Amino acid sequence: MKALVGLLCGMVFGVGLAMSGMTDTAKVLGFLDVTGQWIPDLAFVMGGAVLVTLIAFRFVPKMKRPAFNPRFYLPATTIIDGRLLGGAAIFGIGWGVYGYCPGPAISALTYLDDKTAMFVVAMLVGMALANKVSPG
Repeated sequence: MKALVGLLCGMVFGVGLAMSGMTDTAKVLGFLDVTGQWIPDLAFVMGGAVLVTLIAFRFVPKMKRPAFNPRFYLPATTIIDGRLLGGAAIFGIGWGVYGYCPGPAISALTYLDDKTAMFVVAMLVGMALANKVSPG
């Protein structure tokens, strides 16, 4: 049951990313280009996501446990260190260079584009190397 719910949630998430334009690299890069031909559409997508998160996360600490796990997996620290900043920088560079972050990149694999597949392979290799170099 847990796997089925996870699959359904992932599918809804992927469809939502595609419908919002987050899997369209031209649109994402246009959104990031605030000094050129800026495309502001994705600000509403992100604003909606932030709003849902602000509302939903008020209830999380009040719950005893999630529906399909024995406990919540929330950050144990609020410290901003070099590892966090480095990961954020790499994330931002990847997003800015090609127009994808991990979720939309994986969702966009359904378009069967060679460049997207190469991006996802490079992303996964980078994640594996990061875990070897600096295990969390």
